Amino acid sequence: MAKADPLYLQVTNDLRAKINTGELSPGEAIPSEHELMEQHQVSRHTVQKALSLLTSEGLITAGQGRRREVRRREPAAWRPQEELLSRPRNPEMDQFLERFSNENRTPHQDIGISVLVPPLAIARRLGLEPEDLTIVRRRVRYLDGEASHINDTYFPHSLVKDTEIADPRDLAQGTLRVLRDMGYRQDHILDEIWVRMPTSDENGRLSLPPGTPVAEHVRTGYTAKGLPIRCAVSILPGDRHVIAMEFNMPEDWS
Repeated sequence: MAKADPLYLQVTNDLRAKINTGELSPGEAIPSEHELMEQHQVSRHTVQKALSLLTSEGLITAGQGRRREVRRREPAAWRPQEELLSRPRNPEMDQFLERFSNENRTPHQDIGISVLVPPLAIARRLGLEPEDLTIVRRRVRYLDGEASHINDTYFPHSLVKDTEIADPRDLAQGTLRVLRDMGYRQDHILDEIWVRMPTSDENGRLSLPPGTPVAEHVRTGYTAKGLPIRCAVSILPGDRHVIAMEFNMPEDWS
């Protein structure tokens, strides 16, 4: 005879099934701890263990003094190729702001500038010595009031210290055009993407639910001569994004 699941898993599985089938819809309050205790004839500790597991899976909100709810899921498509498109028609808005405004969502971003010695992995990508400085354009982007993702772009300090890139405002022409006008046109890029658990800093900047993994997208830009000129690091919460890539096939492909 098969052994029955522990009681907390029975509660978890029941709620998970109701969420996955839509019986409990996004934004809807789930039954209270007392109601779940009565429904399943279990202790409060058992219910709390079940709710903790569902929270760690990102299916329900953490509560924090209010009724727990089914998490709303409206993932944004992350399209790495969008940066290669022309600037938006509205010169005051970058691709992120224009695209999601056109989708009737409410985007905004916080931009800050830091001068610092970068992590060793970034220094290596930029061909810097361990003690060399970078200027970092640090951004947290938001959709509908919720942190969407982090986008931190590192530039060699010696290259951009006296340019608009060091200004903590969105640049109407974009940083790539600033670099191009300086004689450092981005000719090719290297993209690296992997999935991991977030750091404490990322947890704080993105207000992530417990157990939420992130995708890290690192894009290094080079001139035609192979000189690295920028390294952009984007941190994408796994419960808020789908990575979508679209490419045209070469004409001679068969």
